[in-house]
Amino acid sequence: MPDTGVQTGLRSGLYTGLVNHARFLPRPHSMRYKVFMLLLDLDEVEALDRRLTLFGAERPALLGFSAKDHLDGADTPLKAQVEAMLHAANLPTGGAIQLLAMPRLFGRVFNPLSVFFCHDPDGQLSAILYEVRNTFGERHCYLIPASEVRGPVHQSIDKAFYVSPFMDMDLNYAFRIIPPGDAVSVAIDVSGPAGRILKAAFSGRRSEITDASLFRAWLRHPMMTLGVLLPIHWEALKIWLKGEKLRHRPPAPVRQVTVGTGL
Repeated sequence: MPDTGVQTGLRSGLYTGLVNHARFLPRPHSMRYKVFMLLLDLDEVEALDRRLTLFGAERPALLGFSAKDHLDGADTPLKAQVEAMLHAANLPTGGAIQLLAMPRLFGRVFNPLSVFFCHDPDGQLSAILYEVRNTFGERHCYLIPASEVRGPVHQSIDKAFYVSPFMDMDLNYAFRIIPPGDAVSVAIDVSGPAGRILKAAFSGRRSEITDASLFRAWLRHPMMTLGVLLPIHWEALKIWLKGEKLRHRPPAPVRQVTVGTGL
């Protein structure tokens, strides 16, 4: 499919890059895989759906998006859900909210982490909402205030939600974020009483969302959803075979969101 070179003029974009996982304790282990993610401005989803053939919002398409894949999975619009969380945390509302996540492929998707970049009415980054999903079908959010600064945004919060059967609950997440521009980066350091346990990161380069760019991304990652789930379970098996013990899974938090201080 030829590239038309048309600039969409939208804030939404396509980011292609790598996910890297490195475990340090108690036994070293690592994996990496190629993915692409869409940055969807929640005010532009309908426009993208009308403009594109290969992308569908709430309809069948090669690459798709459904609001029910995120947050409470209800019919309430995602932007309204995020703004309700911001309001409850006394954070600014009324600005653009952009979601960085993998799209559906042939109607299927699994996002271990989805990131909502929340802006105030003046366009400044005011908070980041991290939506974490585990392989048991559960979801939880961490909402952390942020400020638009030159260079990476640094945030941290204590773990409140069970994710990996090989990770304790008494842990801390430290985020290093390069907000979306020509590039984007989301890196997480996981630490506990014994020190640094895990680092996970996605880094990608931006291109405009067009049918041509979506088709190229799909050609390079034709089975991306399966390509995320299979490595997760395969690596879990290898970790278990190395002798790592399974951790008990506690109930998911009663509250949908844990709010941090941004420090």
